[in-house]
Amino acid sequence: MRAEILSIGTELLLGQILDTNAQYLAQRLAALGIDLLYISTVGDNLTRCRQTIERAFGRSDLIVCTGGLGPTEDDLTREAIAATVGEEPAVDPGLERELREWFGGRGLQMPERNRKQAWLIPSARAIPNPNGTAPGWDVRKDGKRIVAMPGVPREMTDMWERHIEPTLVAGAVLRWRTLKMLGIGESAVEEALAELVRSTAPTVATYAKNDGVHVRITDKAPDAAAADARIATMERTIRERLGRYVWGTDDDTLGSVIGRSLDARGWRLATAESLSAGDVARTLSDTPGAESWFARGLVLPHAGGDALERAIATDAPVRLVVPYGESASEIAVTTPDGRSPVAVRFGSPAEGRRRAHLAALDLLRRVLSSPGA
Repeated sequence: MRAEILSIGTELLLGQILDTNAQYLAQRLAALGIDLLYISTVGDNLTRCRQTIERAFGRSDLIVCTGGLGPTEDDLTREAIAATVGEEPAVDPGLERELREWFGGRGLQMPERNRKQAWLIPSARAIPNPNGTAPGWDVRKDGKRIVAMPGVPREMTDMWERHIEPTLVAGAVLRWRTLKMLGIGESAVEEALAELVRSTAPTVATYAKNDGVHVRITDKAPDAAAADARIATMERTIRERLGRYVWGTDDDTLGSVIGRSLDARGWRLATAESLSAGDVARTLSDTPGAESWFARGLVLPHAGGDALERAIATDAPVRLVVPYGESASEIAVTTPDGRSPVAVRFGSPAEGRRRAHLAALDLLRRVLSSPGA
């Protein structure tokens, strides 16, 4: 299946908002093993929007549109799709009733301009939108499919995951496994995986994330057992090459991995930060159950290692310090079994803060997962 993503909205062309929808959809399509060939952006202009959809309709099997489903005059996605497939939109009584009930439930009178959000064409079915007033369109015509969803991310993702993605794997089970890595860059990961990223059953894709590099293994099969077996085989191969960098899988977070290790030893942790400006403490304190193992977090601007060590010297059996530095910092974790440092170098304060944050968490999880800890 050949797919195409179309983001609609003049605010995207002006750079006023970041197109996170296209990034999200591209990742979801890749995980499904669907070939994404194009990503386009077009403003709120009926002629250009129609031309862009017509071009996509002529070369792709699946066109996924986001944006332009609001009630105002510049929301033109429905009109452009209807023109592309040669059909006339009309108000669907059931959708109109649902819209009026949505407004009435909030003590509001529905503006008449919102009636266009109840439009349908003969080849479209409505995609429910429990999070807003704009239903989506799922259009099937001449063996092609056009999916139109709102530009608001929380509305779009709910529609996609509940109503569209399951239909793209009909007759098959979709399974996946995500390996999370730190201490290695995305390009180095892909180089180490080499031929594996060209695999089609299962597929292997790399993503740069805030907590390192994610490697997602995805497979489709008639039954879950077959997909799981292929994924497990691929995971073993990846771990043979990159296992020393893997810190977690799937829903793991750095905080949860660190917390489990501390709980297992009955240890509590105190942190004192300067360069990372409290980012480590924030990450840890946001972890469910942190109250059982996170004792205290201090932030001391421009403090050196000695000052940070003194600040938490007797606070907990495990201590983490992230000293300030102009171009380098020596982060250290101290446990009842000894002290473990790591040096971080950087070119700017912003880079230093980001690198110190991840390096500190990675050092913590490595120290706590080592046999001697």
